[in-house]
Amino acid sequence: MNIQNQTEAAAGVSKRPILQIKPGAMQQVFAFASLVVLVLAFSLSSSNFFQFSNIVGILLSTAVIGVLALGSTFVIITGGIDLSVGTVMTLSAVMTGVFITYWGLPVPLGILGGILTGAICGLISGAVISKMKIPPFIATLAMMMVAKGLALVISGAKPIYFDENTGYSKLALDSIVGKIIPGFDIPNGVLIFFAAAIVGGIILSKTIVGRYNFALGSNEEATRLSGINVNYWKIVIYTLTGVFTGLAGVLMASRLNSAHPSLGAGYELEAIAAVVLGGTSLSGGKGTIIGTVIGALIMSVLTNGLRILSVPQEWQTVVVGFVIVLAVYADILRRRKK
Repeated sequence: MNIQNQTEAAAGVSKRPILQIKPGAMQQVFAFASLVVLVLAFSLSSSNFFQFSNIVGILLSTAVIGVLALGSTFVIITGGIDLSVGTVMTLSAVMTGVFITYWGLPVPLGILGGILTGAICGLISGAVISKMKIPPFIATLAMMMVAKGLALVISGAKPIYFDENTGYSKLALDSIVGKIIPGFDIPNGVLIFFAAAIVGGIILSKTIVGRYNFALGSNEEATRLSGINVNYWKIVIYTLTGVFTGLAGVLMASRLNSAHPSLGAGYELEAIAAVVLGGTSLSGGKGTIIGTVIGALIMSVLTNGLRILSVPQEWQTVVVGFVIVLAVYADILRRRKK
């Protein structure tokens, strides 16, 4: 046997399988297969599920949670967590309403202000984590409470409605829910989500931010010893997450044509579940944007399908909770195998 092995080695014969799939790619394949199974199961259970209008509704609902999950992907790849994205999204929506309705700013400036609100919250979280050395769980939990309180205080604990005088209703109709491209029946909010995913994918795979993102998640101490300013790049990454969160807040306000200060709680868990379902490891160092997109679609299809089947809202929440547990457990199994 030893002679045979030596002969094979000398001849360059490898005993490795001809086709190998990386663990990350395998997780994406598994996530996509799960998405297909869910779509088929709900389609067979109800004829209303696979109607074009319902599919468009799923895509539109995915836009908000998807953009939120895109931002969370960057933080989770570093091995951190951001529990504040749900309430920061709400605060961003409220500030968008304040800028446009109360301050009378032009719509583009109001939208920019909403996105900057998310970026500032992300910057503060990143600074607290990197400079004060507070664990991400605690720092972002505190930001979650601060954002929730500010949203209620600034709005007076009541929704901010956009009327025709502000021009925001027309923006919501034409730019987010509407269809600018003639003959193209996909809402522009969905196009914004996929455009954000493309931008996020480029940042993660083609820029120095992405490289340092993976480096921090793989081995933060080795990254620091190599001369990289770890604190600075942590702040950059959390700020980038805030930008995506602010964009999600604008999308939410545009879709509802109002800013609800109590809306957004629980979205952070759905975003994290979408990220983990897409193959991003909670221990950091691994993840993809395409996986997050698939995970967000899974969450939206699951919620929509349960609603189509007339499952009570409280039981929908129970199912989503189980999905989150299964997603985290799958990540644990992947790490054990590795």
